[in-house]
Amino acid sequence: MPSRIEIATASLPPAAAGTLVIYVAEGAAPEGAAAEVWQATGLDWARVSSAAGFKGKQGNAIDLVAPAGVAADRLLVLGSGKADQDGALSAWTDRGGSLAAKLAGVKARNAAVVLDGEAATPARVAELAAGLKLRHYRFDRYKAPKPDDNGDTPLAVTLHVSDRDATDKAIADRDATTSGTILARDLIHQPPNVLGTLEFAAEAEKLTALGVEVEQLDETAMRKLGMNSLLAVAQGSARPPRLVIMRWNGGKTDDAPLAFVGKGVVFDSGGISLKPGLGMEDMKGDMGGAAAVTGLMQALATRKARVNAIGVIGLVENMPSGSAMRPGDILTAMSGTTIEIVNTDAEGRLVLADALWYTQDRFNPRFMINLATLTGAIGVALGNDHAGLFSNDDDLSAKLLAAGLATGEKLWRLPLAAAYDKLIESRFADIKNSGGRPAGSITAAQFLQRFVNETPWAHLDIASVALASPSSETNQSWASGFGVALLDRLVRDNFEGK
Repeated sequence: MPSRIEIATASLPPAAAGTLVIYVAEGAAPEGAAAEVWQATGLDWARVSSAAGFKGKQGNAIDLVAPAGVAADRLLVLGSGKADQDGALSAWTDRGGSLAAKLAGVKARNAAVVLDGEAATPARVAELAAGLKLRHYRFDRYKAPKPDDNGDTPLAVTLHVSDRDATDKAIADRDATTSGTILARDLIHQPPNVLGTLEFAAEAEKLTALGVEVEQLDETAMRKLGMNSLLAVAQGSARPPRLVIMRWNGGKTDDAPLAFVGKGVVFDSGGISLKPGLGMEDMKGDMGGAAAVTGLMQALATRKARVNAIGVIGLVENMPSGSAMRPGDILTAMSGTTIEIVNTDAEGRLVLADALWYTQDRFNPRFMINLATLTGAIGVALGNDHAGLFSNDDDLSAKLLAAGLATGEKLWRLPLAAAYDKLIESRFADIKNSGGRPAGSITAAQFLQRFVNETPWAHLDIASVALASPSSETNQSWASGFGVALLDRLVRDNFEGK
């Protein structure tokens, strides 16, 4: 879907605009270029700010329509909070989201934003631009336009900065990740009759234009490899399964790749263990992990990341039919592990079992991180603020937790232990695919750990943060695209060029 926002930069001072935006810190008066703009109005700052109850806090605003002396139809004065809070990049992402909301509130179509001073570094302005784009996103391609819509006329925002060249470079670099997040949102939002397994695979194939090598394994190829766990999930659907492998070779030839594996259940009815009808339409988003991996691979390729990275997504549809797997079936996974099916709605771990084993066996990666909308239990444990993190490696966990704090895509580590492993022991096979309600997210992770061998590994259960995500400064849509920014930051801070 074409973006409805266009972001550009320009030098100071600002030119004529429909809406002109300046920022004022908490407890301060306008400074620098913002002060020049305010002085042109001829208004007394102390009097106006007092009358408006404006203190410069985040969310404070003064809205002047047709201000005298200013080449704009409207002047928006926004609070930027305390000056000592400017250090966190994520605060500037939120500031961009808040700005997008303010501009939408006044129905602006053209805006100029003054960003000068020591606080407005290129990196921070790039975060503001990312917040603008992420908050402005909406998925409405299947809705008829409303009579008062402006059609496809985009919102044009010009950021007036001190160092335009450096800011342009920073915005372009950050936009690679933003666009990857938006790709993930778009994939999740597509209806299940439009985005099936083959259609998703075709979307991944588009990354070849960026230099990503894309390979697809069909049912025959997976059958030869012994991927009976993944294939069992797909056997009840008319849609054929696919394992898609995306390779970005941006590092040294002999560098071990970083591996990212995504659950891609394009629709999950629950199979024979049918889900309740209420809310089942949301199960089009059960491929949120695969969407995030695809968005991440696009981001890495777009910005020419100096790493070797592998993205593997298992694409299936879980449907009830005469050919569907049954509770009581016993499968033999690619690893040779036998699995008793006790609940066909615990299907995502079956897909990941073969995808993880294949990835570690073929690519011998430096680490593996899988993302999956795996369990409803993770939302019971953590709500919608954190995704669940399970790992066999403390160093990888620490790096992921730090990346989560830096991006606002936060994680909370939960335990893995032998006591939980006992809950998935089976009477008739090596393991069963569900341990029941107690510690449901943990037993799912224990299941996955059986298929990673000795590879450093982390499992991110994103069920409560990727779908029906709570409104935030940077997201008002149903899907958040969680994971793209998190993993891109992990790569940037710890592995790129190393």
